[in-house]
Amino acid sequence: MVGKPPPPRSLTVPPDGHIFKMNAGFIEGAALTMAIHSPDPNDPGAPVHPAAEGPPPSPDDVRRTLEGVIDPELRASIVELGMVRDVRVAVDGEVTVKVALTTAGCPLRAQIQNDVESKVRGLRGVTDVHVEYGEMTQDEKSAVMQRARWQARENAPGTEVLPTTRVLAVASGKGGVGKSSVTVNLAAALAAQGRTVGVLDADIWGFSVPRMLGVEGRLGGSDGKIDPNEVEVPNLDDPSGEPGRIKVVSMGFLVDDAETALMWRGLILARALEQFLTDVRWGEMDYLLIDMPPGTGDIQMALARLLPSTELLVVTTPALAAQQVATRVADMARRSYLKVVGVVENMSAFAAPDGSRHAIFGEGGGTALADEIGVPFIGAVPIEPAVSAGGDAGKPVVITEPDSAAGAEFRRIAGRIVDELLPPLDLSSCTARIFDLAQSNLDAKDAAAR
Repeated sequence: MVGKPPPPRSLTVPPDGHIFKMNAGFIEGAALTMAIHSPDPNDPGAPVHPAAEGPPPSPDDVRRTLEGVIDPELRASIVELGMVRDVRVAVDGEVTVKVALTTAGCPLRAQIQNDVESKVRGLRGVTDVHVEYGEMTQDEKSAVMQRARWQARENAPGTEVLPTTRVLAVASGKGGVGKSSVTVNLAAALAAQGRTVGVLDADIWGFSVPRMLGVEGRLGGSDGKIDPNEVEVPNLDDPSGEPGRIKVVSMGFLVDDAETALMWRGLILARALEQFLTDVRWGEMDYLLIDMPPGTGDIQMALARLLPSTELLVVTTPALAAQQVATRVADMARRSYLKVVGVVENMSAFAAPDGSRHAIFGEGGGTALADEIGVPFIGAVPIEPAVSAGGDAGKPVVITEPDSAAGAEFRRIAGRIVDELLPPLDLSSCTARIFDLAQSNLDAKDAAAR
């Protein structure tokens, strides 16, 4: 049985390090407005930057200057993104730049034009600047998005998740497949091996992890960082050994009540995920399981940027519809350079009390999905009343009934993750091997010196 959570703690993070460091009105769901201020050429009070006299620049000089123009949405240089199609420089110093946009109606077109003109006008010998536009082909758009994702991933801010922690995102193509139930029970199964496991409830709109784990209370903190709530899990592998721990962070610990509706847009959701990763004092963990929202949206892309070492576990059901949409999740992961570790089929069949099994929702969807996307099929969790009852009571079935059909399957899947698919990093053994190798080299040198 999952241990009782610690008593509620008040948030003691100082004002300059509070949980959501955003503009006033953000938490209340106020509309997020981003104003872009550029000089108005018709404004007589606007700054004027006359061109420096001299010979006109070369097209290469112009391109190098344009490397400083950043696409505000993709956050990369328009040169690096391949958006600068052509540069022409006339003998009188008139420069024409052709920019290919991802869409002809790009809302940031005016800002890109202002930035291009401002940068190029600063070059010696430029008398005038003209910006022409084109639209990328579908293949070019795909290449640009791939490059932008890679750039975002390489320039991601540091997080509080230690490099030694294995990160596993549990995802699905659609809601209603039991993704959160799989996340919670796998976390409990891993902790029941005596491990420390984090659970990040990234399904910010539809948070359910606190209820499923029976965890209550506000998040506490100190020194500008948030402390996750923790629960203790009995060690099922070695009853006399150290118990496991689950560290939990969820939006459910921050709202006034579970019925509060969070009407946040994608940018706000991604920022909330970022702060759960950068402002939470996660500490030492063997695994961090992230319960993702269904589908392929802003949070999924933000996770790929913030934690590029994440691996993805796809949850589906035997139904064909769930299988088809789940392929999109795998495609999103690969486009974001995340590895898909495998597929789990939930609600695979009903396990009757007499031991018989009934494929209520069909069968074979999980294996078909795994074959289609080329990853291992990890396991099939049967429909069992104890699973939903345990989730409602805050007592995961893998702890209360570890030998039940579903409990045993969750434990088997967790064992396969540890032993085969995503083994925990054992730095002590690495250090020991390095020490043994160094010692062997020293012994060899001593023997040679004699």
